[in-house]
Amino acid sequence: MVHLNKVQKRQGRRPPPSQTDEDTLSGNVYGTRFAAEELPHHEIAEREMPPEVAYRMIKDELSLDGNPLLNLASFVNTYMEDEVQHLMNDAMSKNFIDYEEYPQTANIQNRCVNMIARLFNAPTDTTNSNQDAIGTSTIGSSEAIMLGTLAMKKRWQNRRKAEGKDWHHPNIVMNSAVQVCWEKAARYFDVEEKYVYCTEQRYVIDPKEAVDLVDENTIGICAILGTTYTGQYEDVKAINDLLVERNIDCPIHVDAASGGFVAPFVKPELEWDFRLEKVVSINVSGHKYGLVYPGVGWVFWRAPEYLPQELIFNINYLGADQASFTLNFSKGASHVIGQYYQLIRLGKHGYRSIMRNITRIADHLASELTKLGFIIMSETSGKGLPLVAFRLKNDENRLFDEFAIAHVLRERGWVIPAYTMAPHSNKLKMMRVVLREDFSMNRCGVLIEDFKSALKTLEEMDKTMIEKWTLHRLSRTNTARSKRHSHYKNEKHSLQGKTGKTHAVC
Repeated sequence: MVHLNKVQKRQGRRPPPSQTDEDTLSGNVYGTRFAAEELPHHEIAEREMPPEVAYRMIKDELSLDGNPLLNLASFVNTYMEDEVQHLMNDAMSKNFIDYEEYPQTANIQNRCVNMIARLFNAPTDTTNSNQDAIGTSTIGSSEAIMLGTLAMKKRWQNRRKAEGKDWHHPNIVMNSAVQVCWEKAARYFDVEEKYVYCTEQRYVIDPKEAVDLVDENTIGICAILGTTYTGQYEDVKAINDLLVERNIDCPIHVDAASGGFVAPFVKPELEWDFRLEKVVSINVSGHKYGLVYPGVGWVFWRAPEYLPQELIFNINYLGADQASFTLNFSKGASHVIGQYYQLIRLGKHGYRSIMRNITRIADHLASELTKLGFIIMSETSGKGLPLVAFRLKNDENRLFDEFAIAHVLRERGWVIPAYTMAPHSNKLKMMRVVLREDFSMNRCGVLIEDFKSALKTLEEMDKTMIEKWTLHRLSRTNTARSKRHSHYKNEKHSLQGKTGKTHAVC
């Protein structure tokens, strides 16, 4: 290298920066030239960066992110034991789809499918206790929901074709408060959305209105076990019973992304799953109350006839014949292994203990927020998810709103979203605290004290200060909106609307 550099100098060429330069070989990361340079933003650098420097530069930048433990906006799991993290790290290089190379990993997925499906009371053959359930792991509930939508659409189309009827105008019935992935599924797969709109008093689907919307082109009804906005469970049994009573051949898909690992342990008597004859498919997120890091989801079907054969692909180019019925192909095996660890590590008793604990803490938080003058919009006593949705009482003399409270709490590190309700009731401002496994009673006490402090701070501010603060907040919101890709700035679909108004809600 030294000889080459001398030759280059004699030829009048400046040698490229050398990794042996004194400023590169500093014993301290911040003594290298990289600490005095901008990190690459648009183009890959020409030369290498020492691993310890790359690690430190990225770690420092990520330190500007919030603390996941204080992010009470998200349902996504933020705690796993060290033992399972070691297992997941060991499996990071495994491509899950390669069943021939990693047969035990595939076997572990099948165990998870069977265990979770039975938790949801999937029908089993009484003569065969080893019967496998119909289902698969997914990247998250978004992929699971798209698979469920595709299966309902294809099954409807097949029936319409067999009857010689038009099959080009499918629709699906759902609550206007669905998670945005349902709107994606409808848009991507050309299915018309038929909404049951929320009101200022009702935030879940109305069973009668939902069934009234069903027509010959309806592929199914979506029912949510734990809505994003208020955590309430929709009345799946009422929808099922109305369909049966009216002799309507319409399937139900239950979006149990959040509630699937809660309701069976806190309200086992609640009928929402495969115990109901019209429920043909269910999705659940392993990375929410399944207690796995993001992202893993699961989707299940009542029986093979509800998963049309043409959606299943048989491949053999990985060394063995295998079936694939996911939208994604390659994916890491880590999260499936993480899910299996949690299932066998905790068992039903472990999950029950965790879910009941955070349900009790949610009830305590709701009680304390009521004392502070808030109106609680979510269910208590395990009738919904372990979260607290709430709003301020109507008061024309109050100078601040829920968004101002969220802003003050953010100064203490808490991420608690303020947002407006679903379409047709979106003038209603509200806040929401999601309790996850690692939210202890002690942390709840700290949050309550910070709420009291935030309210006191806002009450002591004068009108001018509040107005300046509101303008500052709106300017930041508008700045964020202006950074959208220019092609999508005028998008009116609620995929964009929800992104803006439900910040940090997932």
